[in-house]
Amino acid sequence: MSTNVSQAAPLAERLRPSLLADFVGQAHLTEVGSMLMNSINNGSLGSMIFWGPPGCGKTTLARLVAKQTGSIFKELSATIVGINEVRPIFEEAKNALRLTGRKTILFLDEVHRFSKSQQDVFLPFLEQGHIQLIGATTENPSFKLTAALLSRCRQLTTKYRVFVLERLSDANIEEIIKRAVIRLSPPSLQTSETVKSEPTADDNFDFSSSPCPPTPVSSQNVQSSSPLSSTSIPNDIIPKSSSSNTTPLFPAYPHFTPAVLASITSLSSGDARAALSLLDMVLSAPKTTVEEKLIENLRRSVSASYDRSGDSRYDMISALHKSVRGSDVDAAMYWLARMLSAGEDPLYIARRMVVCASEDIGLADNQALPLAMAALQACQLIGMPECRINLAHIVAYLAEAPKSTRSYEAYNRAEAAAKSDLTLPVPLIARNAATSLMKDLGYAEGYKYNPDYVHPVYNGYLPLEIEGQQFMRRPGDTSGKLYDEAALKDWERERNGGKEWEGRSDL
Repeated sequence: MSTNVSQAAPLAERLRPSLLADFVGQAHLTEVGSMLMNSINNGSLGSMIFWGPPGCGKTTLARLVAKQTGSIFKELSATIVGINEVRPIFEEAKNALRLTGRKTILFLDEVHRFSKSQQDVFLPFLEQGHIQLIGATTENPSFKLTAALLSRCRQLTTKYRVFVLERLSDANIEEIIKRAVIRLSPPSLQTSETVKSEPTADDNFDFSSSPCPPTPVSSQNVQSSSPLSSTSIPNDIIPKSSSSNTTPLFPAYPHFTPAVLASITSLSSGDARAALSLLDMVLSAPKTTVEEKLIENLRRSVSASYDRSGDSRYDMISALHKSVRGSDVDAAMYWLARMLSAGEDPLYIARRMVVCASEDIGLADNQALPLAMAALQACQLIGMPECRINLAHIVAYLAEAPKSTRSYEAYNRAEAAAKSDLTLPVPLIARNAATSLMKDLGYAEGYKYNPDYVHPVYNGYLPLEIEGQQFMRRPGDTSGKLYDEAALKDWERERNGGKEWEGRSDL
């Protein structure tokens, strides 16, 4: 029965590596001398957070860390369990530590799904050392996890033990795919007797019951020269990409050509799980399938990854805003297209452009704000796909418009002054004398009504305590601005065709 269950598991689950040396990617975490490996060697693993995109190896790395340290491993997902399912693990871990001396690692996938009150339940058990938590999240821990929980994932050399896992590179994905095909190929068609055709007992390691002692991490276990090295599949038997995109890479799968491999790599976008799912589709297809048809089917099976509530949304809108601010119209247009193509709400982008019109263009072009408001209204009335044209119009206009932050910076200075003392009284001269009593008290006394004069007149509008403070800088006032010759030369080289900036002579 266990064999049937194992065979029913997705390819990505069946082919997880069983040794750290087989782990592909994330060299900054798995190489000798890294913070994570040093923690394992020193026996000071502690609790930690793995933060990275889907399919980058968070779960696999957590399992391998538990195996390497000889810890009991418990795995849960915050998407399907609650605190009631977690509490028994705390007691089991406490008893196991007392009776056997073995520590328990609780791997909690999607840890950000737990509410703040649910996260707080972990605190006493982490503080007492009864359990070591490895939380995995695709969301920014600074926003999704409580400060109290993050502080329990603390060590002496860093504020928090949040290990960032990067999206896998194309080379990593290709390596993972090739190793998978080798393991799945029939023994008679493999190029080396050392290649495993099916997962072995080591691959189905029982983390929760194994009595294995901790294994020190050394250069034999984790090879520092390359994160792609493997003890089970030597590099010299992995086929190199052929110069011809139609030449099969593996005899067992003649329809698996370099062009198909390149398509899987591109479509997976650094997600190993997605790459292996696509590979499973390819290997399940008839071996006579035409390459073009196979690639077309792969592309149809993949949808763009874009979460409106995730970090990628805010990263992209930030990139769009910064591109407009930096007057890089090409970059701005690209990020606009990326967001709209992924299904972003055009009103979300239009609202940001309204803000950008006042924040970054401001008084340098007073037509920017009305045009941005017109674009917002156009998006409301027209909708997609036509309103993409209106958004392209406003993005291009704002990117090419002159920039001024005088009004934005003036407000920030005024806000700081206002917040420093919210009790400062309004000067009598600036108050409204609505009643005779107010007039008797001196309200508006001495006020000069400006339209009555043919020349400027002075009224003291500010509280006496801040009288004379200047919040709005005059046009051309560059005080407080930076001059960086290296940055200017970089701009002249990259964006101005090597020509000197015309404003150099005015500085």
